[in-house]
Amino acid sequence: MSAPKRGPRALRAQHAKRALHRVDGVILLNKPLGISSQQAVSRVRHAFNAAKAGHTGTLDPAADGLLPICLGEATKFSHLLLDADKTYLATVRLGVVTNTGDAEGEIIDSKPAVTDRITILGALEQFRGELTQMPPMHSALKHQGVPLYEYARKGIEIERQPRTIRIHDLQLIEINDIFMKIRVHCSKGTYIRVLAADIGAALGCGASLSGLTRTQAGALELSHPAACTLEALQTMTEADRQARLLPVDTLLAALPVLTVDAAEAERLLLGQKLGLKHVGITGFARIYGPNQRFLGLVEVGEGGRTVPYRMLAQSQETNEASREETLEETPG
Repeated sequence: MSAPKRGPRALRAQHAKRALHRVDGVILLNKPLGISSQQAVSRVRHAFNAAKAGHTGTLDPAADGLLPICLGEATKFSHLLLDADKTYLATVRLGVVTNTGDAEGEIIDSKPAVTDRITILGALEQFRGELTQMPPMHSALKHQGVPLYEYARKGIEIERQPRTIRIHDLQLIEINDIFMKIRVHCSKGTYIRVLAADIGAALGCGASLSGLTRTQAGALELSHPAACTLEALQTMTEADRQARLLPVDTLLAALPVLTVDAAEAERLLLGQKLGLKHVGITGFARIYGPNQRFLGLVEVGEGGRTVPYRMLAQSQETNEASREETLEETPG
């Protein structure tokens, strides 16, 4: 028996369910353990019924904490946080070495843990400043388009090149039996599991990463009042959800500010360069038009030559207006 034909009302209802809203802003998500960054993005996008979403840098399923999610026009600036410094709270298990460097791997060596506070503080001194790290095989770093962890699962070792990283600050928070908690403020590309293993080697007992929470990415912090869990975001009212949505320029908070008049704003939005005299800065800056309307990101060169780098689509009216606009979902 053939399926009954759907009437116009049923077809309109089906189309309405697929309609996605234009939502522009940033959600400071406290990602839970056990899901990937991309899964987190999908769930936030679904909660807002948003047309476009992305994250600002992968946070492993075995780690929790701050994962800024960009919606709509904010995705244009998500790359800025890829290069930003990060801060983590890491729990390190002393005396145990695993083949992955963390608690998910198999134990390949164990020794009595060194738990003397003075000894540990002395060892941590070696890991501040500029260091070199060997990317682990159990990582998402790719070789010929394939993540290293895929090779590792097959027992294949790929030659890697050490990379230079910087540990801006490394503090011992507490020691609890064979576990120590440290706070790490580091540059991009730092593998905390490698740092844990290296600290264990310096102590002579070995170590592995037991838990990891990201607390800061660039100028964004997990302690921000707008930060929320995925569970809370999915169950709160629409009004409360919108209240958690931070403006697009939140991602550029660390950059200097330029302001232009209406005519200059229009030229920038059309992709035209400006000569802004006596701006007093060079490099990237966030730029605003009349009424402090955020326009986007520009690059300022010598003599105030200002070039649009990433500008908001069209005139980008207020978030309230943009949220009312809907876009038809394209087939996946």
